[in-house]
Amino acid sequence: MTVQESYAPVLASPYQRSVAEYWNHEKNPVNLRLGEVDGIYHHHYGIGDADWSVLEGPQETRDERIIAELHRLECAQADLLLNHLGNVSPDDHLLDSGSGRGGGSLVANQRFGCHIDGISISETQVAFANEQAEKRGVADKVRFHLKNMLDTGFDSGRFRAIWNNESTMYVDLSQLFPEYARMLRHGGRYVTITGCYNDTYGLPSRAVSEINAHYICDIHPRSSYFKEMARNRLVPAAVVDLTEATIPYWELRAQSPLATGIEKAFLTAYKDGSFQYLLIAADRV
Repeated sequence: MTVQESYAPVLASPYQRSVAEYWNHEKNPVNLRLGEVDGIYHHHYGIGDADWSVLEGPQETRDERIIAELHRLECAQADLLLNHLGNVSPDDHLLDSGSGRGGGSLVANQRFGCHIDGISISETQVAFANEQAEKRGVADKVRFHLKNMLDTGFDSGRFRAIWNNESTMYVDLSQLFPEYARMLRHGGRYVTITGCYNDTYGLPSRAVSEINAHYICDIHPRSSYFKEMARNRLVPAAVVDLTEATIPYWELRAQSPLATGIEKAFLTAYKDGSFQYLLIAADRV
């Protein structure tokens, strides 16, 4: 069976098929080596002040120190997102939309004890994440599905909270937020952490365009998030500019054995003001 045949019910366009192919074959050490630190595999960046002392000390353990510090910063980012989900009880259902290898879902379950559904269009990611849930003995509450976030098939009003962690740049926001508004119960919370280009800069800068090409994505302007949320009864409760907070992660990553070459573009775009790293939390009204 070809990928196109197996994904026919999930992927609605050639672009989505290309994204699925990318993540099905992705084995980037910057994602895998960090997850090996404690078995929590995130697929996002980090925030907070870096411990620059990791660059000092014995050369033979330098790489391990840097990797552990990068993982600490990405875990801090995940914790910040969870802090904005509001009051969550063990009986609640949450949706991790664009769940990657499952780290965010597992951390959410550890904190809240709740039910988590993770979704991805990557068959490889879904299989990996379900294996992690099994290993941790939480597969009864944390499950990962091969689903398209624009058309999930979940029941209306199912979720207390939904989040995206650096995954909205792969979809059309005018299609995404109606689906979220449908699935969230009244008073439910939506949270995203995302990179977006700064409307006041004009069109996407050269550095932002490099990021788009590297990840096969389409970074949205900041204004699109608020416009499409407003159209779908999602009212912002918090907006946090994390741009300055993420720069240390990228500066450290650029000096790490896991650098991929895209670090310069991120640092240039953040520092020239053309790119922003935002957390947006919104309530379904």
